[in-house]
Amino acid sequence: MKLTTLAAGITFALSIGAAISPAAAADVEVLHWWTAGGEASALEVLKKDLESQGVGWQDMPVAGGGGEAAMTTLRARVTAGNAPTAVQMLGFDITDWANEDVLGNLNSVATEEKWDEVVPTALQAFAKHDGNWISAPVNVHSTNWVWINKAALDEAGGKIPETWEELVSVLDAMKANGITPLAHGGQPWQDATLFDAVVLSMGTDFYKQSMIDLDMDVLSGEKMVEVFDRMSTLRSYVDDNFSGRDWNLASAMVIDGTAGMQMMGDWAKGEFVKSEQTPGEDFLCIRFPGTQGSVTFNSDQFVMFNQEGDADAQLKMASAIMNPEFQSAFNVVKGSAPARTDVSDAAFDDCGKKAMKDLADANEAGTLFGSMAHGHAAPAAVKNAVYDVVTQHFNGELNSEEAAEELANSVEAVM
Repeated sequence: MKLTTLAAGITFALSIGAAISPAAAADVEVLHWWTAGGEASALEVLKKDLESQGVGWQDMPVAGGGGEAAMTTLRARVTAGNAPTAVQMLGFDITDWANEDVLGNLNSVATEEKWDEVVPTALQAFAKHDGNWISAPVNVHSTNWVWINKAALDEAGGKIPETWEELVSVLDAMKANGITPLAHGGQPWQDATLFDAVVLSMGTDFYKQSMIDLDMDVLSGEKMVEVFDRMSTLRSYVDDNFSGRDWNLASAMVIDGTAGMQMMGDWAKGEFVKSEQTPGEDFLCIRFPGTQGSVTFNSDQFVMFNQEGDADAQLKMASAIMNPEFQSAFNVVKGSAPARTDVSDAAFDDCGKKAMKDLADANEAGTLFGSMAHGHAAPAAVKNAVYDVVTQHFNGELNSEEAAEELANSVEAVM
C-alpha cells in the first residue's frame, strides 16, 4: 500500500464524519502512545473524522510502545483531579479503572448502534463493565507475528519456517550471511512479546494453563524451562545494541535489510507500509512457527472518563470509532484487524486479510487468547511480575531453571 491510500482513507473518513453530524461539540483531550510513524498516520484518520463533526482534538501523546508511561501519566492526572476526556487503554488496565468507578457510560450510543451484535465477545470482556459499555474498541491486534525481509529470506534459502527447528535454521543462515538475524528492542514489553509467542508455540493448552489459569506447577515445570531455553536461543540472534531500542527502530532494521526478521505484533506492519513496502514482495508476514491456527491478541480501546461537560463529544468520538467504514479505513493504515465482525476485508492487503481470517478461525476454534505480554491474559500485577522474570532471564541474570522457578514464585506473590 502507498501513502496515497492513507490520504484516501482519511478523505473517506471525513465524508463519514460529515454525514454523521455537522453539529459542534466540545473538544476531547486524548491521552495515547501512538507516536511512531505508522501509528501516528493511523491516528490522523480519527482526528480528521472528529474535526469534521466539530469535535476538536487536544493531543496528549506519551511515547512508549507498551503504554506503561502513558498509564503512569494518567494516574498522576487522575490523582490531581484532571483526567483526560479520552484515553487509549488495554485489557486489564480498563478493568482496573472501571473498578474505581471513574469511567463514563457509552450505553446510549452502543445500544443505538447495536455494538453487542458485532463486537467479539473476547473484546466485550474489557469494553463492558457490570453490563455497561465503558470503552470503544478501535482494533484487534494479534501479537504472534513474524515480519521477514523477503530478500534476506531468499538469501537464506527461501523457505518460510513452519517449525521451531526450521526457524533456527533460517536464523543461522541469516547470521552466516552477515546480517542481524533477529531485530529486537530490549524493553520489558518487547521481551514479553517474544515470550508470549514461544509459550503459545508449545501448545494452546500450555498457554492457557500457564498464562491465563496461572497454574503454578505448569509455570515452574519442565516445559517452561524449555520455553526459557528457546528464549536464550533467540537472544543469541539479537545484536549487542538492542538494549532500550524502540520497536519501530527494530522494524526499520528489517525494512532496510540490516536485519532478517522481527517478532512483533501487527502494528509493525504500519512501519512497512509507511516505507512503501508491499507484503509478499518486500516483506512477509507469518505466524510464529508452531502457533499457526492460534492467535494471541490485544485490543486498543478508547476509554471515556466520567466528565459531564464532555459527554456529547465523548459519544461522538465513540460513534466515530465504531463506524464500520472508519474501522476499515483506520485498520488498513494501522495494520490491525477491525474490532467488529461485519467489516469487509476488501480494502486490506494480503497481511490484513490473513489477520482477519486468522482471527475469525481462532475465535471459531477456541484458540483466541488474550496476550499476557499486552495485558489481556491476567491483571497488571501478574503481567509485571512476568515482565521482570522474562527480562532478567533475557539479559542473562537467570538461567532457564532459575527463571521457571522464579516465574512461579513471582506470580504467586502478586495473586
